[in-house]
Amino acid sequence: MPAASPSASAPLAARDEDFLGHPKGLYVCFFTEMWERFSFYGMKALLLLYLLKYHLFGDNAGYDLIGAYGGLVYAVPVIGGLLADRYLGMRKAVVLGGVLLVLGHMGMAYEGHAAKMIDGKVVRDEVAMQVFYLSLALIIAGVGFLKPNISTIVGKLYAADDPRRDSGFTLFYAGINVGALFSSLICAFLGETYGWKYGFGAAGIGMVAGLATFLWGQRYLRGHAEPPDPARLREKVEGLSRETWIYLGSAGGVLVLWGTIQFASQVTLKLGDISFTAALGIMLATLLVFLIWFFGFIARQCSKVEREQMLALVVLILAVLIFFTLYEQTYGSWVTFNDRLMTKDMFGVVAAAGYKPPLPWSLFSMAASPILMVAALMASDRGRHGLAKTLVALLVLGLGLATAHDVVLVPQTAGSLTYLGPFFLVVLAPLFSWLWPWLARRGRNPSKPVTMSLGLIFAGLSFLPLVAAAKIAGGGEMSSVWYLVLAYLVLEIGEMCLSPLGMSAVTQLSVARVVGLMMGAFWLSTAFSEVLAAQLAKIASVEIPEGGTIDMVSAAAKYGELFSMLTWLGIGSGVVFLLLSPWLKRWMHGVK
Repeated sequence: MPAASPSASAPLAARDEDFLGHPKGLYVCFFTEMWERFSFYGMKALLLLYLLKYHLFGDNAGYDLIGAYGGLVYAVPVIGGLLADRYLGMRKAVVLGGVLLVLGHMGMAYEGHAAKMIDGKVVRDEVAMQVFYLSLALIIAGVGFLKPNISTIVGKLYAADDPRRDSGFTLFYAGINVGALFSSLICAFLGETYGWKYGFGAAGIGMVAGLATFLWGQRYLRGHAEPPDPARLREKVEGLSRETWIYLGSAGGVLVLWGTIQFASQVTLKLGDISFTAALGIMLATLLVFLIWFFGFIARQCSKVEREQMLALVVLILAVLIFFTLYEQTYGSWVTFNDRLMTKDMFGVVAAAGYKPPLPWSLFSMAASPILMVAALMASDRGRHGLAKTLVALLVLGLGLATAHDVVLVPQTAGSLTYLGPFFLVVLAPLFSWLWPWLARRGRNPSKPVTMSLGLIFAGLSFLPLVAAAKIAGGGEMSSVWYLVLAYLVLEIGEMCLSPLGMSAVTQLSVARVVGLMMGAFWLSTAFSEVLAAQLAKIASVEIPEGGTIDMVSAAAKYGELFSMLTWLGIGSGVVFLLLSPWLKRWMHGVK
């Protein structure tokens, strides 16, 4: 049902339309984004293992593909956000993104025939591979339309001076982590235990739930996500409305992405004696164009203060790029290392009790969550606030019990253990939400450059447990999964220091007339980090013979080399940024 179009004078968030202290539209966005992230991270947890084990990609080719995919996923939202701002509006863009994502995730459930080794060569089902690449293209385009615009909708639900805005965004981002947490416990478990199509299929069903939630809850957005100029959107261009042309162009864009991801991941470019993937070449070319524009802009169109603030911003964006180059190893080298050289059972209960539930409880609690939230919002609409709160309490209790059961009693896999990242984010978020104001009240809150430097140092330190694990595996025995748990804990402390500050710095330090472009540069830096992470992971590429027996000593040595190098990259860059922090703070000219 189309959202209502309130008059311009209507308040942004009428208090009588609130639920648990926030606009009801926030909970619609929360569950939409939760399910979108569920589908996205569920697929991502399986992607590399699926390529290596089912389609028999070598490590290098697998890393190249996930790098190209990740780069495009974080680059395309720049286009999706631009089209929504100028033409479609956020609501239509989110629906378009949701439809594309449903199609993409459902396409991922088509496996085709498993690859085989014949006369020493890998023979793959080419039809299945093309369906696979098309599915990735649909997901990339879908994320491009949905991700930037669902966040913008949340902001529009609050007046500019509404004190609830920050806590509203905190709740919204909790949805991201809840979706990522359960995606690993459900999708990765199903995919590695019962078959890849079940894991990818679960991700697709999750996206259907997210799209259905958003379509049902559009009335709670109160018209704030509508097109900026509906008449212009309906205007005929060459016999078709501008809106129709956008949809046709999106379909054409999917076809372009279908070819681009294959080109970017499979084609190698050469510059003299140096060879690199097309994905890295595209990112380097984009970086060059940006730097030419950037230095021309600050030299000609900025005052001294603006110039220094913009320079400080670019340095901070560089810190974000380095951090996520390290962080994205969690879906690359960390997954393959865990799969090949580490144990999986953290508590020993599974082996001791022999208890193996056929399905994770999270599957049932997640399936019930949108039903309970819809019922809670409907109860609130009817003034039955006690019932509404009870339903939300049941929802939270169910998710908590399911998490405890699945973490302790369900046999984990290399893919499902990626839940550790969002799990520690959920645990650490309240602590850091208390820590920063506590430090600020005592005048000891570190500046953005110092805090981001600490984030890089923690990211580097997170690889030390894995260096120790690689040494143990080098002795011929599987290293304990608890080294991975410790690595994730340290890494997520680093993320809590760095990640929340990145986008905030863009809005605070950028010259107002180019803030959109600089936010695009922020996302492009994240895209660049995906490609760089894949190239670095190739240092630990392992060639497994046709029989499938891995040489643990040789593999552990390669992983140890990679993890040691990334330890020093994180710590070293963090120290460099820490030394630069006095200058950066001065260039920020009072921005906190």
